[in-house]
Amino acid sequence: MACITFDETLACPVSPHRMFHALFLDAHNLMPKIMPQAIKNVEFLSGDGGPGSVQQVNFADGGPAKYVKNRLDSKDNDNFECKYTVIACDAFGDKVDYIVNEVKFEAAPGGGSICKTKSTYHPKAGVVLNEEEIKAGKEKSQGVYKFVENYLVENPHVYA
Repeated sequence: MACITFDETLACPVSPHRMFHALFLDAHNLMPKIMPQAIKNVEFLSGDGGPGSVQQVNFADGGPAKYVKNRLDSKDNDNFECKYTVIACDAFGDKVDYIVNEVKFEAAPGGGSICKTKSTYHPKAGVVLNEEEIKAGKEKSQGVYKFVENYLVENPHVYA
């Protein structure tokens, strides 16, 4: 039962403050508003957005997944860092037990930000994960990231 870990670094023209705010402080409001074709709603199942809170993202009909549940493990608003665990998703099937994600936004030289992520996939007992399938799923997540980035570029007053 080997875990698979991916490290990524993405450059972004948007400041760390604005990206962090959009993706980790106000995503429950922003995502359904700017992506109604993909996200129905985001609801807190427990907590208020602080560590230990559990949030469920409900996706629009017709997608590959209906929902994903995330538990916030830690959040550092001053340093734009967040660690959360995907604890359930109907797309996991009998393969993935959970996924731990660590995200940090840093100021980039000349403006914008650098987003550093580490994702560790923990398989269910006896399962060997397929790296290609995981990469395909990660590309979809990057699509959400890019959509938010583009929205913030087009709306420079949001979270300014």
